[in-house]
Parts: sequence; C-alpha cells; structure tokens
Amino acid sequence: MRIAGLAVLIGVSVGSLSGQSAPALAADCKALVQPSPFGSDDQTGATNRVTPAVTKAAAAEIQTGVVTSMANELVDGVPLFGTRFSKTILTSFATLPGAEFGENKLSYMEDTYLSQSHVGTHIDGIGHIGVQDCYYNQTPMGKYVTQNYLKRFGLENIKTFATRGVIIDAVKVFQAAGKLKSNPACKNPCLDGGTLITEADLQAGLKMYNVTLREADAVFINTGWGDLFRQWPAQNATYNKGEPGISDSAAQWLASQKVVAVGADTWAIEVVPGEKENVAFPVHKTLITDNGIHIIENVRTDLIADAAARSGRATFFLSMTVPKAVGTTGTFVNIEAIQ
Repeated sequence: MRIAGLAVLIGVSVGSLSGQSAPALAADCKALVQPSPFGSDDQTGATNRVTPAVTKAAAAEIQTGVVTSMANELVDGVPLFGTRFSKTILTSFATLPGAEFGENKLSYMEDTYLSQSHVGTHIDGIGHIGVQDCYYNQTPMGKYVTQNYLKRFGLENIKTFATRGVIIDAVKVFQAAGKLKSNPACKNPCLDGGTLITEADLQAGLKMYNVTLREADAVFINTGWGDLFRQWPAQNATYNKGEPGISDSAAQWLASQKVVAVGADTWAIEVVPGEKENVAFPVHKTLITDNGIHIIENVRTDLIADAAARSGRATFFLSMTVPKAVGTTGTFVNIEAIQ
C-alpha cells in the first residue's frame, strides 16, 4: 500500500508552500477504528487466536506429507507497486586471489538487499494501515513513529501462523457460475481486473470442497491474476493496472469468521478499481485496522488450487514464519502448504 506515505508528502509540501505549519487536528480514533477484542493494550491482533489446540488440530491436515509452494520467487524485475523498489547486490570479493581468509584460503559470499519490505510474496503487518493517525486498536500512531521503526505494532508482535490454511478457487467458482471473464494476457483462466468477489462467491468456493471456516483459519483466494505476475516483466504494467478482488462486505464476512490472515495472488487482495471511486482500499482498513487480520499479497495460489482439484482437499497445514523484525510494517515471506 502507498497511501500513507503520499499523504505525508502532500502534507509536508503544503506546509512548506504556506510558510507555516497548520495546527494538527487530532482524529477521534474511537470513532474511526474498532476496539480490539484482545484488550486495550493488544499489539498482536488476530494471531492471538492461534492457540496450542488450534495448531494441534491443524496438524491433522498433514496426511501425505506433500509440500506445495505458495510463494513466488523474489527476483529483480518482478511487478512492484507504485514506486517501490527491490535490488539485490552480491558481495563476492573474498573469492579474488589474495582476498581469502586463513591458510586454508576460505572464501565467502553474501548479499545486500536494497529493498522495501512490501515486495514479492509479502505480509502486511498491523502497523501498515490506518485512517488518518488512527491505527489498530484505536491507537493514535503519531507518537509511536520514529525515523527507523514503529514503537508499536511491529512484526515482532505476531504470535504464530501454525494453523489451518484454506484455498478458495475463485476461478472455478466463476467458471461454474458461467460468469468468468478472463484477461487475454493470462495464459491460463483468470478473473479479469475489476472483477468483484463477494461473500457469496467465497461461500460457493468453500462449498465446492465441503469446507466450513473455523476460528484461526488462514484463507487464500486463487483468482488466476498471479499468472501475470509470473510473466514478469512483460505483463508488469497489466498486473499493476488493476486486479480482481474481494469486496469490503466479503472482508467483513471473513472477519466475522475470525480468520487470522487473508491472502491472494494479487497485489492488494481487494478489487481494483474499487467499489467506490473516492474510497481508498477499504478492505485493508476492515481487515488490518479494524480487526488485526494480516493480509498476504502476491501469493502463488495456482499450485495449491490445482492440488485441491486433484485431491478434493482444499485445506492444509500452513507453514509460514515471519522474521522478528522489530518495528517493521511488513516483509517478504515464504509460504508452504503441507497436506
């Protein structure tokens, strides 16, 4: 997401042009954001729901031991949102003659990432999105922002994602309903950009595999749009121009099911262009700001969707760990579905 940074820049520019700073208007966070069900001091959000009992129940999903990747490769050139950047630099000078270490001439290589955190397959932390100065748990964030990191809601507060994952194949739902409109740039069937996925569509996808959501599930949606991501760089502009995605009411329904994360093979999981032209990314606000539910973007969903079609099982044990990166708002992640 890019809105907060843009708003800050605009505010700075206006203040500079006027020659004076306007008085700050404190937002009423209790009016703009829902309270956390986990207490007024909570910084963890929905992963509070992942209890030992939840993890034990999710482990029962492992029947064959087959592992399916759900992450795209992170490499220079993949689609990036807005002005985001990602560049990898390899340090290998120790391989040069005379630069080795010790009598045994040990050499090494290491990498430098010049990258923003919300690139590739990545997770949005609950410190990522707010309304004005109001963030998760009705928190006025200004006093917790430093030049280098957040003093609240960093990724270090995540509990665990050792839970059950569920794949909803929106492509099959739309095919079955006879309403699939694909983008011609997709090599495989996909929902076109701007296609709205409703709660009824999500429920139809669950019904296909006789799945009922349960508390602490992580839900992933296959729209087929990730086909364009994997065609980088040829289809980067098409991928970034818009996307199919869930409606805000669908997000509210998912929140009512008490899920811990929602992911998709798109860059925002919600429909773009949005349902209302003047409302920016409402699904992000509903899931992250109001409910502490993490969003996972640019997920590779096609492989697990295909596996579900073959096996008749749309559930799996979710294997995804997030670095304890203090004060950060997001990071690229690796995801695996174990069945």
